[in-house]
Amino acid sequence: GFAAPTAALSIPTRRVSPPALRHYCRHPTTNTNMSDWKAPMTKLVNQIYSKADAEPFREPVDWKALGLFDYPQIIKKQMDLGSIKSKLENGKYKELEEAANDVRLVWKNCMSYNQEGSDFYILAENMAKKFEDKFSKIEKDLASSAAAGSGGGGKKKSAATNEPTLEEKRTFAKNLYKISKEDLGKVVVELDTKCPSALTKNAVEDEVEINVDLISPELFYEVADFVKNSAGAGGSKKKSAGTKRKA
Repeated sequence: GFAAPTAALSIPTRRVSPPALRHYCRHPTTNTNMSDWKAPMTKLVNQIYSKADAEPFREPVDWKALGLFDYPQIIKKQMDLGSIKSKLENGKYKELEEAANDVRLVWKNCMSYNQEGSDFYILAENMAKKFEDKFSKIEKDLASSAAAGSGGGGKKKSAATNEPTLEEKRTFAKNLYKISKEDLGKVVVELDTKCPSALTKNAVEDEVEINVDLISPELFYEVADFVKNSAGAGGSKKKSAGTKRKA
C-alpha cells in the first residue's frame, strides 16, 4: 500500500516533456552491485563533464551573481555535474538510478528555467539525449551481466517495464481527477519517494505538477493501478480514455 500523505497537494496540470527526457526516471531492469555500475557511470559522467558544451552545467548556478532572483522559486533542487562527479568519486550514491536521476535533473532544471527554443534549452535537450543514449548502453551491459550470472533470470521483469502507451497515460491523467484528495496525496508521496523528478512543486501555491512522461514504466503501472482502483467504475470506461481534454 501507499504511505499516508504529509500534506494536502493539488495537481493543476499534466505536462508533456521533450522525447529526450522520456526516461528521466527509468529504473534498471535488474539489481546490480555497486561495484558493477560505479565504474562505468563515473566514466560516463567524467566524459560529459569534460565536453566543452558541458561548461554551463559544471558548477551550481550562481543565481545571485547573475541576478536570477526567481531561480530558487522555479528550481527547487539545484544540481550540477561537478557535484555529481564528486558524489560518485566519494561513494555517496547507493544505486545507479540515483546517480542517473541527478544527471537528468541537471538538464531538467535548465529546461524548466529557460524558454523552450532558447540556446540553453536546446543545449540541455541535446545533452540529455546524448546522456540517455550512452546510459542505455550501461544498463544493457549490466543487465546482460546480471542475466548471465543468474542463468537468464532477469528476463522475467523486463516485460513489466514496457513504455506506457499514450492512451494509458491519458487515462491515468484523467483518473487523477476522479480520486479523493487523500488518495491523490498518497500518489504524490509515492512518486516523491520513488521518482521525485516527475514532480514539479510550487510551494507558494501549495501545488504539485505530475509529469506523466517522467515516471518510470514500472512505477507508472504500479501507481496507475492504484489510481484506477481508487477511481472506481469511472476509471474503467474505455470510451473516455481516448477523449482529448486539456487538464
